[in-house]
Amino acid sequence: MEKTRAIIYALLAAAFYAVNVPFSKDLLNHVGPVSMAAFLYLGAGIGIGVVSIARKKEKSGKLDRKDLPYVIGMVLLDIAAPVFLMMGIKYGTSSNASLLGNFEIAATTLIAFCLFKETVTKRLWAAIALITLSSALLSFEGAESVTFSYGSLFVLLATVCWGLENNCTRSLSSKDTYEIVTVKGVFSGLGALAIALLKHEEMPGLQHIIPALLLGFVAYGLSIFLYVKAQNTLGAAKTSAYYSVAPFIGAFLSFLFLHEQVTGTFLISLAVMIAGTALVVVDTLLLSHAHQHLHTFIHTHAGSTHAHTVMHSHRHSHYGSESVHSHRHASTELERGLANHGNSPAVRGDRS
Repeated sequence: MEKTRAIIYALLAAAFYAVNVPFSKDLLNHVGPVSMAAFLYLGAGIGIGVVSIARKKEKSGKLDRKDLPYVIGMVLLDIAAPVFLMMGIKYGTSSNASLLGNFEIAATTLIAFCLFKETVTKRLWAAIALITLSSALLSFEGAESVTFSYGSLFVLLATVCWGLENNCTRSLSSKDTYEIVTVKGVFSGLGALAIALLKHEEMPGLQHIIPALLLGFVAYGLSIFLYVKAQNTLGAAKTSAYYSVAPFIGAFLSFLFLHEQVTGTFLISLAVMIAGTALVVVDTLLLSHAHQHLHTFIHTHAGSTHAHTVMHSHRHSHYGSESVHSHRHASTELERGLANHGNSPAVRGDRS
């Protein structure tokens, strides 16, 4: 029963994030793209901040001075990424933007491979190739045209920013996760709002600001909250596998509510993207299975008395690749999970 509830939480988290693109598309008729990005993040930051007041306190480290470079990088990238996404949604189609969000899988993994020398499995290389192919198909105006879609370009820039941000945020994964998300939301939102004011973007009325804030809380904040609840039972890999349906839900909602046209190119891209995402899910679940078995071995070797408190090394998956690091096993999934929401390749979007 607990596992079933956790699966429902994961799917709800995906569904809540999926509403971001089609409903943002509608609000962008009344709100500028930079202002829209600001209100989405402010809604998430303020909402999670309120939730953190009522939560049960967890034993986890607070952000300190040595974390400042990663926090600054995280905030700056979280200012740029949603601005690019909102511009991509404004100048392109909502359905394309939803599917193109999966390019973040490729961006995150390639950055981890190039900058952090992480191992990438053959399955994941194949998945990256399929996702990149699908993204290329979605990025052109039509089969008879070689004109690149500016909307798609902005969405791809957003996914690259989030790929960098994922690699930056992982360095903060042992810190207080509610604090991280609140800092992300509030400071990234204020930064985007400052940019909107500097470029003299017209501020919307309260009748549009309030829905944007609520959308941010639901699509970013509440999505993360449910994701973490699912992860506490299912673990990071399995939760991200269920969460990977988010882009496809977003595309479906775009057709349902915005009545966007279904083209042959889109259907081909959809099939290729599904194949690539499926490979990511399989790779993630297989690595998670190996990770759990290795844990059991180390616990037996170390002795049962101290297995949950000693420092130890083990193989762990980041973004679908494998790396070796150390941490206290006493750290909870909740402490590590929320900060890494969106950090595994099968996730998109936590965009908070």
